[in-house]
Amino acid sequence: MHNKTALVTGASRGIGRAVAEALAGAGYRLYLTCRHSEKELTHLSHHLSETYHVATTPILADMGDIEAVNHVFSQINDLTLLVNNAGISHIGLLHEMTPEEWQAVMDVNLNALFYTCRLAIPLMLKRHAGRIINISSVWGNVGASMEVAYSASKGGVNAFTKALAKELAPSGIQVNAIACGVIDTEMNSAFSEEDLESLRAEIPADRIGQPSEVARLLLALAEAPDYLTGQIITLDGGWI
Repeated sequence: MHNKTALVTGASRGIGRAVAEALAGAGYRLYLTCRHSEKELTHLSHHLSETYHVATTPILADMGDIEAVNHVFSQINDLTLLVNNAGISHIGLLHEMTPEEWQAVMDVNLNALFYTCRLAIPLMLKRHAGRIINISSVWGNVGASMEVAYSASKGGVNAFTKALAKELAPSGIQVNAIACGVIDTEMNSAFSEEDLESLRAEIPADRIGQPSEVARLLLALAEAPDYLTGQIITLDGGWI
């Protein structure tokens, strides 16, 4: 497809950054968002433009804020691919979590999908084609102790993905999700080296995944047959 355009949320680092690089390499024109790291996002945008000769637009935006998402989409006239990657985690006992902390996780991890999809879908309907790929987690499949809010938000992402895929399949728009296992990103900085070592020991692949591997799978999904939709594809080294 010519003139491929993608929006990648949470693009300044980790999985989002790797995804942005992979898509730039595949010739996508990019809109990139992040919530706080404006310097990193601007630097990435320049790097991708110069390296891959694609147009990139960096936008500072909290994707859990509907007004911020409206502002992002006010700059987008055409969209081939939406990558909902922005996410936050919260580790702790549920009964010690504040309602504000719960709401923050839901806003960024789940509500943002509603905010972005409701604006992306009309752009895709115009061309009767498009892809929506949501970055989920294995904890959305099975749940994790001490990460109830995160697990609930990602379980919501999985159900949202399956339901929206059914709704949009007649319109030629595919919706899938990648349920990541342990990936080497800053989100895991809460874990000690000892914790990460015991995690590694549980993973049959005997290592932690790399953001570039998520990016490669996402690029494959973006180019996959149209008949592949409504799937939650687990990338976890055989762990769960």
